[in-house]
Amino acid sequence: MYFIFTLITLVTSSIFAQQRKPNKDLDKKGYNLIQFSGVVVEGNNLQPVPYASILIKDKNRGTISDYFGYFSFVAQESDTIEFSAIGFSSALYIIPDTLSSNTYSLIQVLRKDTIYLNVMEVFPWPSKEQFKQAFLNLNLPDDDLSRATKNMDRADLKVQMVGMAMDASANQQYASQRYQSKLYYAGQMPPNNLLNPIAWAKFIKAWKNGDFKKKD
Repeated sequence: MYFIFTLITLVTSSIFAQQRKPNKDLDKKGYNLIQFSGVVVEGNNLQPVPYASILIKDKNRGTISDYFGYFSFVAQESDTIEFSAIGFSSALYIIPDTLSSNTYSLIQVLRKDTIYLNVMEVFPWPSKEQFKQAFLNLNLPDDDLSRATKNMDRADLKVQMVGMAMDASANQQYASQRYQSKLYYAGQMPPNNLLNPIAWAKFIKAWKNGDFKKKD
């Protein structure tokens, strides 16, 4: 519904713009400035092409279409506009230099572009014979339990755990806990475990167990 309304608005604006009296704005170099707007659609079903690139050729200036294919930016008469999008062939359009208004609307159609790549076969070894020999000489455990035991070695898992950073979920939980603690102690001093007997008991117990000794 929104897309049909946009098309009707553009067509009506284009007809109205042709009937208006000349009222052109000029830039510093004397060129006529145009408010160039429109909709980018597919050629088969006239569905909008979202996030298409609309650039003024050789000027590196332009915009992209929104989710409904609509775009609008300031251009000049006689500018060559290049429309491009992934999966579509590029198209060029030249803004006329005989406009009677400083606004111009366009419905640009893009055609789908299909690219066929050559078939390529990838081998891990220079030749099939070398791959066959390496595969036959490969020494693997005889059962799944041996491979699983090796992959679940506690020493290796501990090394990976220490060097592994927190994921997005853990970071979000940590940030939420910090924010909740900040709100909980708002307007007062946070507790200090220096005089907490439970914290001291845990510290003495860990010290007796040798938790603070350097491990080789």
